[in-house]
This record gives sequence, structure tokens and C-alpha cells, in this order.
Amino acid sequence: MMQQWRRDLWAGLAGLTAIAAIVGVLRATQEHPNATIAALLLLLVVLAVATAARLRISMAISVASMLAFDFFLLPPLQGWAIADAQNWVVLFVFVLVAIIASQLSAAVRQGESEAVARRLEVTRLFDLSRDILLTTDSDSAIGDLARFVARRFELDAIAICVPTPAGWAFHQGGERPITPSHDRLDRAFARLRDPLEHNTHPSSERTTLVPLRLGGKPVGMLATWSSGLDAGILDALGGVVAIAIERAHFLAERKKAEAASQRADLASALLTSFSHDLRTPVTSVRVAVTNLLDSALPPEERRAQAQLALHELDRLMQLFQDILDMARIDAAAVNPQRQWVSPADVVDAAVAHAGPALAERTLQVDADGLNEIQVDPRLTSTALAHVLENAARYSPVEAPIVVRAWTNPDGAHFVVRDHGPGVDAFDLDHLFEPFYRGRKTRHATGTGLGLAITRGLLAAEGGRVWCENVPAGGAQFSIIVPSPVRALHADVS
Repeated sequence: MMQQWRRDLWAGLAGLTAIAAIVGVLRATQEHPNATIAALLLLLVVLAVATAARLRISMAISVASMLAFDFFLLPPLQGWAIADAQNWVVLFVFVLVAIIASQLSAAVRQGESEAVARRLEVTRLFDLSRDILLTTDSDSAIGDLARFVARRFELDAIAICVPTPAGWAFHQGGERPITPSHDRLDRAFARLRDPLEHNTHPSSERTTLVPLRLGGKPVGMLATWSSGLDAGILDALGGVVAIAIERAHFLAERKKAEAASQRADLASALLTSFSHDLRTPVTSVRVAVTNLLDSALPPEERRAQAQLALHELDRLMQLFQDILDMARIDAAAVNPQRQWVSPADVVDAAVAHAGPALAERTLQVDADGLNEIQVDPRLTSTALAHVLENAARYSPVEAPIVVRAWTNPDGAHFVVRDHGPGVDAFDLDHLFEPFYRGRKTRHATGTGLGLAITRGLLAAEGGRVWCENVPAGGAQFSIIVPSPVRALHADVS
């Protein structure tokens, strides 16, 4: 508004200056100025001002031009009387043309201004729709929507009011909160007859309530302080917001459906995996115990059967531990207990944990034993043990497994490299999902939980794990656990 007034002021001053210049030049060059030439020159000034300023300014310049034309340029000069009757016609036509030209120019400017405003409003609605489509989090979708509306339409106060069983929920979007009374919202929501309802806010500021309808279904109310937006734009805005609210509800329902589907898939995969992985050790234990009942069995054979039973029982214990670990991860019940240990200690604990799987394997270990890290040694070593078991399971027995561990300012780093067939490129993004088996390992033994447990345990410590293929052959698993680092036996005081 200030910019428009400034432009009107400069246009008016320029018009008065141009009128004075025309009068001065004509009086200086002609003893009796030609009325037609004078009228045309002054009319150009009026048209120029009308194209740059609003109607009131162009009308004022028209009056000033008429007065200057009559007083300085029509005989008798410097007098309000007009001697020649034909000059009355010239003056009348000049005033009429000046007024019509001013009005036409003002109408064109007004139409242009309205077109620009409509284009801006359509652009804002388009940008708001794009913001809505980019929103994927159903939990904060309505709050984000309120902020999008406030930002796109430059509103200081905006609230999306959604009815809930406990009353009205307000999602604020502007710098100032706005909370219409529940009674007023109830009345407006019950009626929803008029596109808009206006009322005076207790703070003496005017509040606008915009019904949010999806088809004929009311979904809420949009509350804002009165703004420069007209009723049509507010109604269109209400329609877009209603669609966004319904979309947020659909996202929430889809999220629940996906969670239920994932739980069903997990249960099915768990049942299938356990029915296979439990059958083998249970059968082996049953056979071994049955053989031990034979009193005629030689001592060496009895010892072998007893060891077989113990080995299979260890497998069962490990399977049940994996189930418990996965359940704790899914329930977000993993609480790290950080202690100062060296990376070498973590590697030793992981190797001991994965001992049966590594019994016949060659390990090449290069672990830092001079520095300490503050991590949960049980979680970190268990995660590393699952990676070691995976490397032992999917690489040739004669090929060594390389383990490296070191520290830097980022924390602790662990790398396990095998010399197996590597990981299919398609499987890299799914490798750490529960029960996932790659294309090359679909028929391998195991529950498919090991790498998923690794990711979950590390995530509880703020760490991460990833896999990549080595150009020379094999796969390499990398682990990073953020942690402070200190020299071994450093004084912590």
C-alpha cells in the first residue's frame, strides 16, 4: 500500500510538472497558443498519468489540466472567461476525453491488478497442493498443513480445527495462536450453510471461519484473522485443506494396514522359518538321546552322540536368543549400557560368541588394542558376531575371513570381509531386513534374523552397518559406532 501511494505521489508531481512545462513552452513560443495543439498535449499528460496512477490521481490531473488550459491557453489569457464560443466546445471535449481516458485506464489497471492477484492466488494454491503431496508423515500431517497455509498465504494466525471424540483439536500454523470458542465452532460446524461465517473475536480482531468440506461431508473448520483473501479464494483454500485432511487420514489408515500386513508377514515367515530350523536340531537331539539309551553302544559312540546332542541344544539356545533379541528390537526395549572397552576386546568377545560357526575357519584379525571406546560391549560384540557368522556361512571353508577394528574421531570402526561370491546388487538394499534371503542364498540354513539383529542392536547405540562388494571378490560389512575415544588406561578424571 505504501508503495502504491508513493507511486501515485510521484505520478501526480510528474503530471503537474509536465502541465507547467507545456503551458510555459506554449506561452513562450506563441502569442496566441493554438487551442487544439494545447488540448492534445495536455491530454497526453492525462493519459500518461492515468497509466501510472490510480483513478483519483488521474482525475485530479484532468481537473488541473482543464484549469490550466482555460486560464493560460484560451483567450482571454489569464482569465476564467472564454471569449470564443468554439473554445467552449474544445474545453468540453477536452474534459470529457480526459475523464473517459482516465476511467478506461483505471479500469484496465484494475483488471490487470485483479488478474495478477488471481494468478498469485492460483500459484499459492498450487504450491500448497505440492506441499501436501510431499507430506508423508501422517502423525504430523495436519500440523504441517497449517504451517504450509500460513507460509504460502502470508497469514499471521491460522488454525485448522478438527473435531475429535474429546472435543476440538487445534493445529496452529501462524506466529500467533488463534483458538475460537468450542461453542462457536460447534454452531458453525452444525450449520455449515454459508460458505463463510464472520464474527468478532473477543480480542476485538475479526475472525473468519472457513468450513472444510469434502464433497458434502464436513471434516473441520479453518480459523484465521480477516485477511485480504476474498471469499472465493477462502472457499477454494477450504476445499484443498479438506482434501489434505482426508489424505492424512488415509495415510494413517494405510500405515496401520501396512503395519498389520508386516506383522502378518513376519508371523508367517517366523512360523515357516522355525518349523524348518527347529525340526533339524530337535530331530538330532531325539536321535542322539535314543541312541544313548542303547546300553550296548560303545563309549566312543556314546560320547559322540552326547556331543551331537549338546551341539544341537546350543543351536536351539542361539535360535531362542535370536528370537528374544528381535522381539526386544521390535519393542524398542534395547537399552545400551556403555562401558570403556578396546576394539580388540569387542572383537575377542564376538569371536567367542560365534565360536561354533568359526571353528574350522581361518581368521585374520587386526584390532586396535591401544585405545578405548565407550560402547555397550554386549550389544556391539553380538552385532559383530552375527556378521562373522554370516561371513562363515556364505564363504568357502578354505578362504580366510578378515576382521579389522580401529578408532578415529567418529568412533569405533569394524570391518569384516569374506571371500565368498559377494552379494547380488538387488539384495544390497534388503540385506538387513528380517527373514530376507538373497537370490544366491535362498536355500541356505538359518533363520535370516542375524543381520536384522545386527542393524537393530547397532541402531540402539546410534551406530549403523552396511555391506558392499569388493572388486577383488567377496563381500565387506562395515560397522560404525559413534563413541568418544581415549587412550587405554587414560585418566578419566
